[in-house]
Amino acid sequence: MCTQLIRVAATAQVVVATCLTHVGHTQPVPLPAAPVRPVVDDYFGTKITDTYRWMEDMKNPELLNWMKAQADYTRAALDQIPGRQRVLHRLTTLSNAVPSRVSSVLRLPGEQYVYLKTNANENIASLYVRRGLSGPETRLVDPNQLKPTNEQPVSISYFTPSWDGKLIAVGLASGGSENTYIRIYDVAAGLETGETIDRARYGGIAWLPDNRSFFYTRLQQLPADAPVTEYRKKPRVYRHVVGTSADEDRVVFGNDVDPGVEVGPTLLPRLHTFPNSDYVLATVQTGVGGGQAMYVARLTDYNQTADEVGPSPWRKICDMTDDVTDAAIHGDDLYVVTHKNTPRYKVIRTSAKNPNLATATVVLPAGEAIIMGSYIAGEGALHVAQDALYVQQLDGGLGRIRRIPFRKGERESYVVTPFDGTLTEVTADARVPGLLYSLTSWTKAARPYAWNPAVRRSVELGLQPKGPFDDLKDVDIREVKVRAADSTLIPLSIIHKKGMKLDGSHPTWLNGYGAYGIPSLSGSSPMSTTWLEQGGIYAVAHVRGGGEYGEEWHRGGYKATKPNTWRDFIACAEYLIAQKYTSPKHLAGLGISAGGILIGRAMTERPDLFRAVGIAVGLTDMLRFETTANGVPNIPEFGSVKTEEGFRNLHQMSAYHHVRDSTSYPAVLLATGINDPRVDPWLMAKMTARLQAASNSGRPVMLRVDYQTGHGPGVTKQQRLATYADAISFLFWQLGHIDFQPPWPGCSD
Repeated sequence: MCTQLIRVAATAQVVVATCLTHVGHTQPVPLPAAPVRPVVDDYFGTKITDTYRWMEDMKNPELLNWMKAQADYTRAALDQIPGRQRVLHRLTTLSNAVPSRVSSVLRLPGEQYVYLKTNANENIASLYVRRGLSGPETRLVDPNQLKPTNEQPVSISYFTPSWDGKLIAVGLASGGSENTYIRIYDVAAGLETGETIDRARYGGIAWLPDNRSFFYTRLQQLPADAPVTEYRKKPRVYRHVVGTSADEDRVVFGNDVDPGVEVGPTLLPRLHTFPNSDYVLATVQTGVGGGQAMYVARLTDYNQTADEVGPSPWRKICDMTDDVTDAAIHGDDLYVVTHKNTPRYKVIRTSAKNPNLATATVVLPAGEAIIMGSYIAGEGALHVAQDALYVQQLDGGLGRIRRIPFRKGERESYVVTPFDGTLTEVTADARVPGLLYSLTSWTKAARPYAWNPAVRRSVELGLQPKGPFDDLKDVDIREVKVRAADSTLIPLSIIHKKGMKLDGSHPTWLNGYGAYGIPSLSGSSPMSTTWLEQGGIYAVAHVRGGGEYGEEWHRGGYKATKPNTWRDFIACAEYLIAQKYTSPKHLAGLGISAGGILIGRAMTERPDLFRAVGIAVGLTDMLRFETTANGVPNIPEFGSVKTEEGFRNLHQMSAYHHVRDSTSYPAVLLATGINDPRVDPWLMAKMTARLQAASNSGRPVMLRVDYQTGHGPGVTKQQRLATYADAISFLFWQLGHIDFQPPWPGCSD
């Protein structure tokens, strides 16, 4: 069997290498065949053979050399695709069409603004502050000036100002590793305060009223030889006092800290404070969605008892079975979002002093719209401002914000947005009326706005210059519903140039995700704009497992029901073909991260349906994902191989284990970042090796490795545009676009 696999792999690689040697430029080194060393596992009486288990050791020189050879081969091949340089130039033009791009805007009392900005000539965002929208801005943190010894680019992961705005705690990480450390900056002085807090990946910074100390969540310190599965376990909350060493920080909440509060070793604890509030809120969550356990305490009581042996200051609000996803405090009122018996969520109110969900008042009942925050920005649905509670909703894929005023007698209303689209970066401050938000759509670039409740109007902040390509013209958008295998109607978004003749000939890019209850929402980027300009069709399948219709939609593609995720995607692909948008020889599918389950299983179940596939930092070996640092925290979403039911479900999800020998697979471009902390690079390596050995189509299976990125956070503008250029060029090459075909025969069908 081993000899046969190697022979098949070598045959496929010769075909690909032959195509590439006629480019007329540098000839790529032939792809190395990966050694096959079978390992057999017995899962509850079912024997599973893993041919590339040896690849799971990322310190193995043999693996690293193999990956480097693959990466070099892929780089040479992609660079020689006609049209790639033109695409990269267009992407750069679109990205730099405005003097700067602004994001993550916060507004503090006194019209102090804090935000990230990337100038057109820069590669990564800096942190700026300014007093008043017309006042001069100051660059407080320039990551380009922070060069660690390994020369990996540094980026800002998060930032949180103190309540008086005089200090800002900033999370920084290098090379997309997400190994975040905190530094504190004095706004007036424009300097660091001197200390560095490591192991602060999750941040969770919550400033205290003294404006000199804050709570934050920190990973445990482990010896170098500790198992990787222990890395993400037992994070705890600490209190840091500015100007002191992090070694002196006191643990205040988390695993084995308070006998009255149970925090499991795999759970993520955080503390939350609120301006003008006497309370501190504690949350305990899985980190991958779902319900949370919550507790509340008075700040004064908490400080009095935190260093003493005595009764716990915490009062329990809920446990995970109460299906609470978000909470906020205003005065003595505690507002809670729950999907308990209401899969589209509702908002209820109880007392922060004596919380009781059983007697809580319904503030916003469940309706057609889903109550949820922006997963893109990682924010909750509840936003407390001086004038009102603002509740974020999703209505048929469109963002809505419900305003629930605090003043008695004032009617509820909706925030009026300048156009319908996707809401991100919604923020409010309990000391300032109104709120800020960013808005985007399939045809409009994201822009920051402010809602003024006094005049009931949204206005542009003016921090983001307008660009000539911010609004796409001459584009048609179709929102349809496709009948899935079990007759469920699946939303499908289709975007293309106006006047396009539907004759099945158009290169089509079908995207999907379907996990964690995260919806796939509209948005515009240089990537989609360039794809559409070149005559491509861009489509998004809103499959089950996502959150388009609330928790019920999530549970429809979850654990035992996970096959719905890729079968919904297959149904959307079949619709595009049946309606003559495209055909199998012109259709590509893409999945990123947990979307690797979707695209991997869609490809292995229906290899005939796609001409090309992209799998970026994707989950493909679900039986072994649990052995990684990030695999353990994901058990609540996907299950565990330690139970028979979990094994059966995970085996169903695992594309790696459904690759069949001697099968005509599509062309596949797999991509990983060598610093990826969420999906270990060896998952992409194993899937690459398995597909290269199994495919007899003669189409390329290539592994793209970026040695200065991770899972996506912290990527520089240059890295992002290069990734877009590679993806667009590879897909157009394989889908038959005339401008991307190499000048040699016999390499496409």
